[in-house]
Amino acid sequence: MDIILLERIEKLGGLGEIVQVKNGYARNYLLPQKKALRATEANKQRFEQERESLEKLNDERRTGAESDADAVAGRDFLLIRQASDTLQLYGSVTAKDIADAIIATGVDIKRQQVRLDRPIKTLGIFEVHVAIHPEVIVTVRANVARSEEEAKIQAEGGSVLPAHEQEALDEQAEAEAEAEAAAAAAAKAAEAVFEAPEKELQAMADSQGADSEGANSQGADSGGTDSGEASDSEDAAPDARGEESTDGTVAAAAEEADKANS
Repeated sequence: MDIILLERIEKLGGLGEIVQVKNGYARNYLLPQKKALRATEANKQRFEQERESLEKLNDERRTGAESDADAVAGRDFLLIRQASDTLQLYGSVTAKDIADAIIATGVDIKRQQVRLDRPIKTLGIFEVHVAIHPEVIVTVRANVARSEEEAKIQAEGGSVLPAHEQEALDEQAEAEAEAEAAAAAAAKAAEAVFEAPEKELQAMADSQGADSEGANSQGADSGGTDSGEASDSEDAAPDARGEESTDGTVAAAAEEADKANS
């Protein structure tokens, strides 16, 4: 079917263009939404008569849309939902849910302006295109979480893990902590083992030093004693020699007396 576009349609054309589309697409969407006219001769003439006013109205709408776009572009919209331990939602997040979140900020849009190919059925952050105006399209993020705490984790770049994966990570972290504690204890024990011989050697060195000092003291005392004994021996030696000389003189005198008497 040939139609005249009354506004810019993505992948089709801009205002006033005549394009060919499938009958169902024209009858079910473009014509009911007043986004196009059948390309009949009467409608062509009508469009040409109204072109200037239609273009002016389109410019005004685009200007307003650009202001709204600045208010929502790149923003996160929080959507709290219940979910299982496998992160699957009990239900889904639809284009209407996202549109309602945007409307709550004061920007008036319709569900059809949210470009969501399929409903969101898991936790996480999802980029969604929103056509504030046919010529003004922005990207927002739908932050789907079970709580504000989980939403904050996701917004900061983290991720919420399934229950069994989270438990496995917790167990791994606990095991690593225990291993680190055991390694620290082993290192401390090894350090104590190495310190013990050093302490024993120091004690032995101190003991040997004390023994050496004692031996030197005793040596000095015995040296004095030996010197005294030697002096006494030297003093006694002349007396012995004197006694021996006296005894010899007496013996000689006696021998001469015997000779005289005979």
